[in-house]
Amino acid sequence: MNMLSKNDIKKILKLRFENDLHVKLCDLPLPCCLKDTYKAANRIKEAIEKDQKIAIVGDYDVDGIISCVIMAEFFDDIGFDYVVRIPNRFKDGYGLNEEIINELDVDLIITVDNGIAAHKAAELCKQKNIDLIITDHHMPQDILPDAFAIINPKQKDCEFPDIEICGAQVAWYLIAALKEVCKLKYDMCKFIELLAIAIIADMMELRDLNRALVRRGIESINKSNRAAFKAIKYYYQKDKFEVDNISFLIAPLINSAGRMDDAMLSYEFLHTKDYKKAVEYLEQIIAFNNNRKDEEKQLFEESLLQIKDEDTCIIVAGQNWHEGVLGIVASRLAKHFNKPSFVFSQNEENRLKGSARSVGRINILALIEKAAEVVGNYGGHKGAAGLSLDANSLSAFKDIVFNECALLEESEFLDPDEILGELDPNEIDFEMLEILESFEPFGHKNPRPFFMLSNLCVKNKRFLGKEEKHLKLILTKNNKTLEALFFNFDKEPNIGDKITLVSSISKNEFHGLITPQLIVREIL
Repeated sequence: MNMLSKNDIKKILKLRFENDLHVKLCDLPLPCCLKDTYKAANRIKEAIEKDQKIAIVGDYDVDGIISCVIMAEFFDDIGFDYVVRIPNRFKDGYGLNEEIINELDVDLIITVDNGIAAHKAAELCKQKNIDLIITDHHMPQDILPDAFAIINPKQKDCEFPDIEICGAQVAWYLIAALKEVCKLKYDMCKFIELLAIAIIADMMELRDLNRALVRRGIESINKSNRAAFKAIKYYYQKDKFEVDNISFLIAPLINSAGRMDDAMLSYEFLHTKDYKKAVEYLEQIIAFNNNRKDEEKQLFEESLLQIKDEDTCIIVAGQNWHEGVLGIVASRLAKHFNKPSFVFSQNEENRLKGSARSVGRINILALIEKAAEVVGNYGGHKGAAGLSLDANSLSAFKDIVFNECALLEESEFLDPDEILGELDPNEIDFEMLEILESFEPFGHKNPRPFFMLSNLCVKNKRFLGKEEKHLKLILTKNNKTLEALFFNFDKEPNIGDKITLVSSISKNEFHGLITPQLIVREIL
């Protein structure tokens, strides 16, 4: 493995963005790139002028909730009344359905982050003389629903650049068009703090326009007066948020209400202007999140009992497993085994409802399509999908997917950008932290760089955490001393051992003093 200098690292990481076209906010594609945006905007303008009734129908994940908040805040700001309806995962299932349409007494329905497969719902809207505007980013099928307007960058004749955006971004673009047709002076940047969370939570590629929006979004969150962010900062005693705080704190919190109970709670939390109410909502959300962690732990442990080492991918199922945590468990299993993972819950009617997560460069939707003859409904994007099938089709599904994964090259399972090369410990200093920081935010398609460090001497170690699951090491090589953290360690070196490890480099800000520290991924 090549020994890397700081300059090498700069060059390698720069290459990740060499094809990016939209690196600043002023470079962003315009709303006119999205098919039907102005058609939809003009219809909404007409509804506003005629004082017609509008409903926004979202999805129960972070992206869907934030899409609803963005649309709702625009209507708040212009003083127009509306209804928000987020389907309940357990009672309603996913997306716009006939029950929801029948319950809504409106002239216009706008879907956000869902609707691209809502054929029956679109037919019913036609019968009831309700105009339907679909805004979505999930992969369309060959035949689209018969709606008044469909805004989805993935539809065939859409001129939006080939970079995946999330549902909240599509809703944001619709508002940009609406602002134009209504001839309003309106600050579109006010939503960038929310977009950053949706982009990260929905695992969008952190390059091109997504990167530009997330970088600005993190700054906006830290300056934000939004009651929800103030409540989180106060509760968790945080001065500022980093990208990892979005991935591991904010997004799971917002997601947890929809996973465990009802996503409307998270919508109200992000939407309220009242700090006291935000604190009350947050306390309920934290309770849901704690329940979510318990359920997740139990399902993960039960899943491990079903997995064989020789399996080419992970497919597990359980009776009445909690549907709200299937996606997270699939994510954890994918990470743990570095294999595509499918987690199913079987209900009383012998139906399996599942979540799938990918690894490396494997397209999880393409994998499901190979088994289309045994799968019921499915949808999603390259990295994550939802699907359902009959319980008696599970073994056929397993056979097809196991075989397909066996045919994949080993390189498909790996993210080629992850381990950059070998590093001399002397290169790890404040300047290195600055170089790495300039390439943040790290995430999907811009993975945090990992390095190999060899022949480090273990000078000291101690255990951290209540259950002592984490390890802190003091390591030395050629008069250079480094601190390393190994979370949930699976290999424990002895003092005096010489070890080689794979690790990332992070910033330790202890008492205002910034020093580099290693975050160990594995000890080789």
